[in-house]
Amino acid sequence: MSLFSPLVLPNGVHIPNRIAKAAMEENMADGDHAPSAELLRLYEAWAEGEAGLIITGKVMVDARAMTGPGGVVLEDDRHLDRFKAWAAAGRSRGAQMWMQINHPGRQMPAALGQETLAPSAVAMEMGALSKQFPVPREMTAADIAEVERRFVATALLAERAGFTGVEVHAAHGYLLSQFLSPLANRRQDRWGGSLENRARLLLDIVRAIRVAVAPGFAVAVKLNSADFQRGGFSPEDAQAVVRMLGALGVDLVELSGGSYEAPAMMGSARDERTLAREAYFLDFAREIAGVATMPLMVTGGIRRREVAEEVVASGVAMAGIATALAIEPALPCNWRLGRTDVPALKPIAWKNKQLASTAHMAAVKYQLTRLSRRQRTAPNVSPAWALVLSQVAARRRAKGYRRWMETRKVAA
Repeated sequence: MSLFSPLVLPNGVHIPNRIAKAAMEENMADGDHAPSAELLRLYEAWAEGEAGLIITGKVMVDARAMTGPGGVVLEDDRHLDRFKAWAAAGRSRGAQMWMQINHPGRQMPAALGQETLAPSAVAMEMGALSKQFPVPREMTAADIAEVERRFVATALLAERAGFTGVEVHAAHGYLLSQFLSPLANRRQDRWGGSLENRARLLLDIVRAIRVAVAPGFAVAVKLNSADFQRGGFSPEDAQAVVRMLGALGVDLVELSGGSYEAPAMMGSARDERTLAREAYFLDFAREIAGVATMPLMVTGGIRRREVAEEVVASGVAMAGIATALAIEPALPCNWRLGRTDVPALKPIAWKNKQLASTAHMAAVKYQLTRLSRRQRTAPNVSPAWALVLSQVAARRRAKGYRRWMETRKVAA
């Protein structure tokens, strides 16, 4: 199968090629935490680059629960016109445009000043960085029901705005991933214990979204192939959850891995010594493909055309690319024209994995900011300098977020 062959999803929708712009956290919301003009320009660049599928950065289903300051929130239709403009920007050259919807659970920075919820009251273990995340409160049954309702409501709003699908984020240690993990989920009720119970919330959300939206609207899930933590969500667990999702009309499962505590999804930030670090979840995906009834997508480290082609040739339907498309948004077009671009950031050889992961994300955001201003990217930026700039911007945005939340309380 060619990298530029179309993919037909189970719901009959066509994706024009097998290259997906995977989600990256942009932190480019406007003052209403809706899509900004800068965010629209960024997605115009990716649309022009000819990726067949464009998945947005995280859109939060609850304004009180953010992965970081400057994030986009979609709770109601007050600013739906801006979301319609965002969807139109991504779809302008024929790509499918999906909204990734998410709740951070315990992975919400303390600097945002909000109560943190999680399946269980289990603190983050990130060494010296642990203090940046408060100990969460264990969710009640009412909390869980509200989260399910919010995911469905956001999916329906995304459909109204003109997005062609949603991706439910159940990876990277966020709330739904926390429910799946026996390390983060120590509940003794119907949402804890067995894998079937730990997967209950994810399955209920997916089932409810599939019923609520139109048949031609794609419903996808982002899932860890593993947590890469001893005693955590395992590759065998991932296979079992993919089997469960197969009965629910899921159109695609994107496989990644890791969390803030074990940032395997930033593998290239941890070890740039070998090209084998590209497509570093592909082996897991090959095993999961044996039980999957829906197309799979692998994301993580892909930056060369031959590696993307290897992914597709292995039976995985799509190659998800993030960092390389932050550096060169025209990469799919360039590859189609026969060019051999290999976009890469400066290597990060820091021993602290969590800090290296944070620096990698900062360097990526540096590129996204430049693209949003229609400037050339700067892949050789110092990771340390990008991290400093990112932290300064995050502090400023966190203050703005707290003011925004106070305004919402007064208005209520």
